[in-house]
Amino acid sequence: MARHILPNVFAPIIVLVSVVIGQAIIAEASLSFLGLGAQQPTASWGEMLSGSAQRYIEQAPWLVIFPGVAIALVVYAFNMLGDALRDTLDPRLRVQ
Repeated sequence: MARHILPNVFAPIIVLVSVVIGQAIIAEASLSFLGLGAQQPTASWGEMLSGSAQRYIEQAPWLVIFPGVAIALVVYAFNMLGDALRDTLDPRLRVQ
């Protein structure tokens, strides 16, 4: 089992985990934006987007741009990491 099945199952599981991590980051940011996530002393990208950023968006748009770009980059990075690990570890993609 460890020699035949596990190597073929391992690569899709890595991709699935990387996608789920991205979804969890977006879900946490969304809940914090709505006020249902982490509370005030805890730093959260959703809280950064909903707090003072909404009041000062016209005078200081970077208060919204930087946390939004950070969320997008981290989710993209996890997806690319999962894809790179799949390419590295998938036995069907190896050149023989």
